[in-house]
Amino acid sequence: MKACVIGGGSWGSAFSIYLGRLEIETRLWIREEDVYEETKKRRENRSFLPGFTFPSNVSFFNDMKKALDSSEIIFIAVPSQFCRRVYEQLAPNLSSDHIIVSLTKGIEEDTLKRMSTVMEEVFSPNFNPRIAVLSGPSFAREVIEGHPTAVVTASKDAHIAQKVQYFISSLTFRTYTSEDVTGVELAGAFKNVIAIAAGISDALHFGSNSIAALVTRGIAEMTRLGMKLGAKMETFSGLAGIGDLVLTCTGKLSRNHFVGYELGKGKSLTEIVSSMNMIAEGVSTTLSVHKLAETENVEMPICEQIYYVLYRNKDPREALQDLMSRKLKDEYV
Repeated sequence: MKACVIGGGSWGSAFSIYLGRLEIETRLWIREEDVYEETKKRRENRSFLPGFTFPSNVSFFNDMKKALDSSEIIFIAVPSQFCRRVYEQLAPNLSSDHIIVSLTKGIEEDTLKRMSTVMEEVFSPNFNPRIAVLSGPSFAREVIEGHPTAVVTASKDAHIAQKVQYFISSLTFRTYTSEDVTGVELAGAFKNVIAIAAGISDALHFGSNSIAALVTRGIAEMTRLGMKLGAKMETFSGLAGIGDLVLTCTGKLSRNHFVGYELGKGKSLTEIVSSMNMIAEGVSTTLSVHKLAETENVEMPICEQIYYVLYRNKDPREALQDLMSRKLKDEYV
């Protein structure tokens, strides 16, 4: 099978390099003209993934139709805020013969829809899409540095999930399967909000106790909302849930942890975001989670306080005090 990766950011570039090393002919579509030209010339994406050379079997395209030509499996690594637009560009060039895999960890802000749901909405008028989603603890740099990594691929069609599993698994990248698309996508999005909280905690020089509490209570929050939206409880104790949450809360390569850390140091959200050349999904996901929690009447106190810190200029220390002074309760209520 030949592959196409849509999105020339750090994860899309890293995934293309990984596929190339598996001796899979891979086409990488890069939206930004300057990044495309630079990457094509140097065979290195110095803007988003400096220091790594693309294998010879990875080719670069700025034209989406040409990128998709003869590709059988499409991996989409685009920030959630741009996904619908990209899906609409993809739709005329895809058919039910293609397998489409979302690598995006986010929720569409206006509609509060998961990426696979947006795909179905955009693609279904033209063809019956074969969709899978991939998530789990996987920093881009560590994947292509060969650190052992485990992820989960979910699809409503078990055969599709298994096909992707066998296509991308290797001695350094192990893939499990799941049929809980809802849970895998929600967990991948929600963990970014808790990672912002973890960054704030580190900036305020709180210790390991604090991070452990955030991870544990964060899982409780995402499980409550996830189950209300139809996800399975066990998904949140797996790779897409606790696995990815631990990574983003403790790993210094996390963009969302970085945002939280800078907030904890006293910088404004505008100042932080303008200094980054990559998107931290947790910033927009915080808005989506806040809206979902209100709509579904689900209590999510950590996510709520991060919303107030990001969008209501609440002091992080005051947010902590409000969390710690909440009415005492049973752990599992």
